[in-house]
Amino acid sequence: MVEKVIIMGAAGRDFHNFNVYFRDNPRYRVIAFTAAQIPSIEGRVYPEVLSGKLYPEGIPIYPESQLAELIRGQRVDLVAFSYSDVPHLEVMHKASLVMAEGADFILIGATYTMLRSQKPVIAVCAVRTGSGKSQTTRKVCEILCRLNYKAVVVRHPMPYGDLKTQIVQRFSSYEDFEKHHCTLEEREEYEPLVDLGIVVYAGVDYNQILRAAEKEAEFIVWDGGNNDTPFYFPDVHLVLFDAHRPGHESLYYPGETNMLMADIAIVNKVDTAPLAQVEQIRKTIQNRAPQADIVLAQSPILVNRPELIRGKRVLIVEDGPTLTHGGMAYGAGFIAANQFQAAEMMDPRPYAVGTIREVFQSYPHIGPILPAMGYSADQIKDLEATINKVPSDLVLFATPIQLSRILTINKPMLRVRYEYKDYGSPTLEDCLKKRLQILARTEGLRR
Repeated sequence: MVEKVIIMGAAGRDFHNFNVYFRDNPRYRVIAFTAAQIPSIEGRVYPEVLSGKLYPEGIPIYPESQLAELIRGQRVDLVAFSYSDVPHLEVMHKASLVMAEGADFILIGATYTMLRSQKPVIAVCAVRTGSGKSQTTRKVCEILCRLNYKAVVVRHPMPYGDLKTQIVQRFSSYEDFEKHHCTLEEREEYEPLVDLGIVVYAGVDYNQILRAAEKEAEFIVWDGGNNDTPFYFPDVHLVLFDAHRPGHESLYYPGETNMLMADIAIVNKVDTAPLAQVEQIRKTIQNRAPQADIVLAQSPILVNRPELIRGKRVLIVEDGPTLTHGGMAYGAGFIAANQFQAAEMMDPRPYAVGTIREVFQSYPHIGPILPAMGYSADQIKDLEATINKVPSDLVLFATPIQLSRILTINKPMLRVRYEYKDYGSPTLEDCLKKRLQILARTEGLRR
């Protein structure tokens, strides 16, 4: 009998699991996707050009709030949970709801939907959103470049627009960001890499994306999203841990899976976290993933003119996903404001408009920090309006890109950047070279 299926997702892992596991499988009939975490991604249709011959009209995408109703109304047999950075307890609450409605609940194995690459793959993943994957991906590319390898980055999906036009996306210039109508979140991930001369691929169909990337790469660097596992079998699996969130490596799905699979475990932000927390994470890695090399790292704060912060009323704008489903209350901007003696950190919440106000309502743990949310043109306008309403002397942007290229702001701005830096020995390069030497012996990789 054909099983009716709903895939729970957030416009990324859900589509990949469908493409690889469900699309051409006659045992299943996927009747819907549900959408969570990302605003305004429901109400679309997963298009027929991606759905395959079994779905000539595509597959509808509903808000997750309608899950129970859909199970009952469609007599669904199976629900596949397919998104990331969710507390283990919350995953089981969702499983309980599904089972109470009479359907089975599954988590698809980490390796079951991984694709094989013809080129070596280095995966950069994490146990939580906001642990420092982006700067680590840049560091890995820098190391490969010094070793005379050409690296191409494949980024975890963020297809929040017209899915028909996002099947395979290639980014090598700022014109490509305009061509593909990138959201703020996409630009934050792609732009720093393109600035370094690194080609980035992303999209919806990661088999097609892989075959395109392989044509111009000696190494594929998988740049993970949230705390998800890689879409490609990694030859070297790097996993980031956040020293400010000890214990989270064992509490969130599927970050714990990443920890257990790690070849190199990087404990980041150790310079700004208590030593006891660093040691707690180190012991967890040694006990749970003894095969992993452990690297300590920091994300040093870089500000061109820090004297401009002293004595000022500052509005701090931090990376959006790190604050929202990443669960952090602050980031590099907050640290910079304290370090360089700002007079006051202005609370943006009384001035928030539209979708930004909704973000604060949905994530009440966020304090007097403004998350740089920009999943749509309307949300970017709301972000701009909120910033301009706050009566601050200075705006501190602690985001991966220079937001002044996108927003028109009515007050002085200062950017806070952060990059990967080793904290003692062994270094990331030491451990990566060791793993590449093993790979060379086992698979004939040539320098």
